[in-house]
Amino acid sequence: MPSPIPVSLFGAFLATLRRDLLLALRRRSDFFNPLAFFLIVCSLFPLGISPDPKQLALLAPGILWVVALLACLLASDTMFRSDYDDGSLEQMLLSPVSLYLQVLAKTLAHWMLTGLPLTLLSPLLAVLLQMPALGMLPLMMSLCVGTAVLSFIGAIGAALTVGLRKGGLLLSLIILPLYIPVLIFGVSTVKTALEGMAYLPQLAILGALLALAVTLAPLAIAASVRISVDN
Repeated sequence: MPSPIPVSLFGAFLATLRRDLLLALRRRSDFFNPLAFFLIVCSLFPLGISPDPKQLALLAPGILWVVALLACLLASDTMFRSDYDDGSLEQMLLSPVSLYLQVLAKTLAHWMLTGLPLTLLSPLLAVLLQMPALGMLPLMMSLCVGTAVLSFIGAIGAALTVGLRKGGLLLSLIILPLYIPVLIFGVSTVKTALEGMAYLPQLAILGALLALAVTLAPLAIAASVRISVDN
């Protein structure tokens, strides 16, 4: 009996990534809702706080980071929901492809559809909030790295709560405390840059958090998927 054709690990990773990106294009609301939330909430702050440029510039790093964090949280709940509903999540467990690679690809797709667009949109909103040009590059760099960490953390909570009918509140309770270190170092990166000091140490800490997330989070996500499917 001929042996089965070995599945290329990289090919399987790309196939999972491509599938999730194509599905997201068909469900555009999952992609646009976090961006619309980010845009609308940031636009309301000048009206709700003060149009004073100095006050807005002082608050801008915290505003942008907090709203970006909430936008990522908003998008996390749907990460595994459709796969669970149509049985694809169970097929992932039965697949010969490593579950680690599959959840890594799904998390990367989530970041490409949420974190990356938020990062690209952030300079426009930073201008709206009167943030000096000195902080634009550190803002984008910190959001690029930080939102990737948020995607991995969110994926753990999404995998744990995917089998629950109303898991949104529980998801928030699980992952919000884990978001706090990313928020602290993300805001600190921008504020340090605006003060004219070196911001690379804070950015390096975010990079270290991302390295830990890429290495360890898929293991936790895979275990959470197994728990949700078995239940």
